[in-house]
Parts: sequence; C-alpha cells; structure tokens
Amino acid sequence: MKMIKDKEILVGADFAGFPLKEAVVGHLRQKGWKVTDIGVKAADEEAPEMFHRIGLKVGAKITEKEFERALLFCGTGMGIHIAASKCPGVHAGVVESVPAALRAVTGNGVNVLAMGAFYVAPQMGKDIADAYLGAELGSGYEWWPNFYEFHKLAIDELGQFDYVEFKKNNFEVKHLGDYPLKLMTKPE
Repeated sequence: MKMIKDKEILVGADFAGFPLKEAVVGHLRQKGWKVTDIGVKAADEEAPEMFHRIGLKVGAKITEKEFERALLFCGTGMGIHIAASKCPGVHAGVVESVPAALRAVTGNGVNVLAMGAFYVAPQMGKDIADAYLGAELGSGYEWWPNFYEFHKLAIDELGQFDYVEFKKNNFEVKHLGDYPLKLMTKPE
C-alpha cells in the first residue's frame, strides 16, 4: 500500500477541479510528495472523464488498498466525493477550510478528501492538503477525553455496517462498544 508516511498520495480531478488540483499537486511535488494522478490531466483534454467516474476509480484504489489516502477535486467537491463513497471502506469528506480538514482526518478518519474548485482558492487548497496529510486519526488536534477511542469505535461500526442486517435489526446499529459522551468546556 502506498502510504502517507512515505509521502505517496493518489489524486483525481474532473475538468472543473483541474485548476485547483494542479495548484495542490505542484505544491505537494515541491515538498517531495510522489503523486499518482488518475483524473483529467490537461485543461483542454478532449472528452474528459466525468466526475463520478473519477471518484469511483479513486475510491476503488482505496478499497483495494493500493493507497492509504487520496485527494479529489471537482467543481463543488460533492459529486466526486459521493462517487468515491460508493466504494467499500472509503470514508470521504468535502472540506473548504483547514480546521475542517484537520477534523476530517483526526476525528472522522477520512481517507478520501474532496475539495471544490468553485469555492476553494489555490492557496487554501494547498493549506488544506498540508493539514490533511500531516495528521491522522486521534493525532492530538482535539483535547477531550477518549477522543480517539470514541471516533475509532464509530469508524469500526461503519466499517462493519450491513444495511440488510441494519434493517432486520429494526434500523438499530450493532454496537461494538460504547464510550460516555457529553459536551464539555475546554479546560484552561
């Protein structure tokens, strides 16, 4: 598997996300990242691949454990992320800020992060990518007790989710465990 620790990342973009992808990929390559690009590769590409097809291809490479994580780009980030999410084991999220990128990975274990070129400026995209690639589940961004365990439990339950069983169980999730939960004020 191509891992973040080895500075390897998968990217994909449709024609609308192409300009943002180019800015982010150029930034990452300058920082020593090896980038595998399976989306649109030129602004004037004839008959470019549609967003959902790129999202599915990227999602499949995550499902098949060829890559640990990926970055996706389309106009809004929404469509391409929905497509990637159709693949088993993909936890995709759309972000438009650095704090959202950090929380996506540290709290939700997002392994496919999507950005929308209509809303994310190139410098923000670079900052989002840096934040996303520099953090991992429970890596200290949050301060509250059992943060990692609470979110890891959610990821594990989602990973084992079976809709047929869920429906048979009267739409109740099979619990793999529980952690106490309450809103807290951050200590000084």
